[in-house]
Amino acid sequence: MPPAGTPPARALPLKESGLFKEVLHYYEDRQLKKGLKTADTILKKFPNHGETICMKGLILTHLGRREEGLELVKQGVRLDLTSHICWHVFGLIQKGQKNYEEALKSYTQALRFDKENVNILRDAAHLQTQLRLYDNLVETRHTLLRLRPQLRQNWIALAVAYHLSGNLTEAKSVLEQYERIVKNVPDYDVEMSEILLYHVRVLEDLGELTEALALLDSSAKERTIIDRVAIQEFRARILSKLGKEEAQQAWQGLIEQNSDCYDYYKGYLSSRGIDFGELKEEPRSKALQYLHDFSEQFPRASAPRRLALELSLGDEFKALLDPFLRTHLEKGIPSLFADLKSLYRSAEKRDIIELVVTSILSALSHPPTSPCPPETDPTMYIWTLYFLAQHHSFLGRHKKAVELLDEAVTHTPTLPELYMFKARVLKRAGDPFGAAKCMDFARALDLQDRFLNTKGGKYRMRAGLIEEAVEVFGLFTKKDAVSPSQDLEDMQSLVYLTEEADAHLRGGNLAMSLKKYDVIHEVFDVFEDDQFDFHGYSVRKFTINIYLNLIKWEDTLRSHSAYIHSAIEASRILVKVHDDPSIAKPASAQLSGAEKKAKKKAKKAEKKVNEETKKGGPTNEDKGLDVSPPKDEDPDGTKALQAPDPLERAAKILKPLTTFADNNAEAWLAIYDVAIRRTKYLQAVQALTQAHSLDPYSSELHIRVVDFKRRWSSLEHKPSEAVGTAASTAIAQLLPDEVSLEVFNSQYLQQHSSRGDAMLAAAKVAQTLGASREEVEASLFNVLNAEVELKLETALAITAFLSEIQSPRAEEFRAACRGKFELSTLFLSPDEIAAARKSVVERDPLAAAMEDKVETIS
Repeated sequence: MPPAGTPPARALPLKESGLFKEVLHYYEDRQLKKGLKTADTILKKFPNHGETICMKGLILTHLGRREEGLELVKQGVRLDLTSHICWHVFGLIQKGQKNYEEALKSYTQALRFDKENVNILRDAAHLQTQLRLYDNLVETRHTLLRLRPQLRQNWIALAVAYHLSGNLTEAKSVLEQYERIVKNVPDYDVEMSEILLYHVRVLEDLGELTEALALLDSSAKERTIIDRVAIQEFRARILSKLGKEEAQQAWQGLIEQNSDCYDYYKGYLSSRGIDFGELKEEPRSKALQYLHDFSEQFPRASAPRRLALELSLGDEFKALLDPFLRTHLEKGIPSLFADLKSLYRSAEKRDIIELVVTSILSALSHPPTSPCPPETDPTMYIWTLYFLAQHHSFLGRHKKAVELLDEAVTHTPTLPELYMFKARVLKRAGDPFGAAKCMDFARALDLQDRFLNTKGGKYRMRAGLIEEAVEVFGLFTKKDAVSPSQDLEDMQSLVYLTEEADAHLRGGNLAMSLKKYDVIHEVFDVFEDDQFDFHGYSVRKFTINIYLNLIKWEDTLRSHSAYIHSAIEASRILVKVHDDPSIAKPASAQLSGAEKKAKKKAKKAEKKVNEETKKGGPTNEDKGLDVSPPKDEDPDGTKALQAPDPLERAAKILKPLTTFADNNAEAWLAIYDVAIRRTKYLQAVQALTQAHSLDPYSSELHIRVVDFKRRWSSLEHKPSEAVGTAASTAIAQLLPDEVSLEVFNSQYLQQHSSRGDAMLAAAKVAQTLGASREEVEASLFNVLNAEVELKLETALAITAFLSEIQSPRAEEFRAACRGKFELSTLFLSPDEIAAARKSVVERDPLAAAMEDKVETIS
């Protein structure tokens, strides 16, 4: 007899009931083939048994027959809407599809019919954490603790739930209650140590510093906290907040353990009442004295000497800088300039650095072709030249930097860092082809160095040699991968994906560029999904402190520079497609030879994958519930470019930037470009206001303010009264109603007549307001005046704009830029640029000989 209360449609005879239990066991043991066979046996007699149908669908999903399995699960749910098993299975399927909202709804339905099912409650808690539904999470964790109070992890999980929901007082209460009832804790128990450290953290966050210190000291004395460094760091930090004198001794002890940790020195100074960020004359001299004492106590430590450079001024700075530089130059530390670059915020310190390094070089100088004098250290001489070249390049003196690097190469022609930095200088100067050749030569000096290989491929990308770059990357990717590109994509290499997308964009291939930017967005989606497993693992293993740091990091995931850059660029492409849909039309007849080759290679790779899939594995293989990555059905990116609703897609991509890039003016301008085309006028003017607060003199902002005013003034039917009033008020603050667009543009040009980008913006606005082409050309040629600051990027933008308006003077401007930017090759004619690009991959005789030598040795 079936249990009382079982619906007739769900009830099974004794034999079939036993078989259904076998199905559950087979599934748990992953004997999928046997489970499927047993489920079919039940369904022969009871074809409408919902729970069996759901289990069969779940097993089929694990076997890779996902669509068939999903349909069976849906059918099973419809046949038995009150079965917790059916809803649980449906939730598992939806969770595997990363559809967490719908999965949680299914789990909630399952809990209606089985309120105390621990497995369902635990999975629901993980979903609530993933979706940041912390109030619901507290309720679920309470239920789990009530059902299983003997499990330690349920206590800690409840405390974490309270912590995430912002109720630290309740988290503290749970931890105290747990610590009172826990018995027989073994010595050096890592789990209990983590719990106690977490308790100290909660008390510190609550501001109960005395209690935190007491708990920390008692736990350290009893050796229940075994992480000695964490004890010292917590203790020093809490003592500093309490303002106790013991704080100085605590920080001193940490410095003795690790004398190169900057945070320890800053903590020590803070305990002495010295705020490292804001120092006046008296505390500055005290801080310098303390750092001097530490540098004498720890003569091999670099941190106190480096921090002293941040605080010192004038002659005192010069006196400290000279020995610091000499020590590091003698050791030959390539990252010395990167370490000191933050000092360049001060013009005074920048000049002193140049003076000191130049004096060091003059004492070491000798003819580069002759051997070093006995009193001269050849290593110090090379690295001094290297540092000074970095200094001049950072300040925009690229020609001087190249001269210094050439001198260093003449002296020591086998040092890869010299060629690497020369490549960077040429890149900054506007010669991507010469830069790629230099980087390739550096790579040839050590063909087994992955870093050099990566830099070589990256610089080839920037020279527009995408296929050739992929060949270089392929030297270090998996040999059995479909392609080097696919392997790097699978490895979620954001640097590679960004560089490839940018390279396609520079080459005018919007389809492939958009496709690669979309891949970057998918990588961040995967990062977000990957945290799911840690919601259970971290509580189970009691790694609570690092788990809370993970949650905090995940909440700001899309503040990463790679996401911000890709979102802005992808939105610009989608805006272009909206403005001119013809660019998204297929142009297979116009494919270049390289594009045809890439398409053919993609088809060949797909065929290889299909063949491997057909070979398959054992029929009982568990392929899991997670959806496998879909095969690439858009090798050339045309489908991505032609997808409908480009503005809606752009708005979705840009949405996280309103929160995570709210200090980025470029992001707000991209948001404006999308919002204004979606006729979201209030959102558009708010974006302009935000951009204005960040960079009121931005040239791109000027163009968009005028654009909004023109669109707003030409509207026949304004939006609702509330929106209209808010938008009119906001735009009036940026462009007063009494000022005409022509006057506004003229005023902006007069205020920023020494900036090339501002002059370009004013010319673009003048063109939209009906100025003649001759007037626009004349205003643009003014950027060539000596008093105007003209950057390489602005010059290239002006060249492109002159070509866009079909100016007959475009070649004249390009020729003038060739004289102004002597090292740049970007102002050459198209034929000359093609020849320069081709020369990158032509093997240099010396580099070829070195490569052949390495191959022979290996």
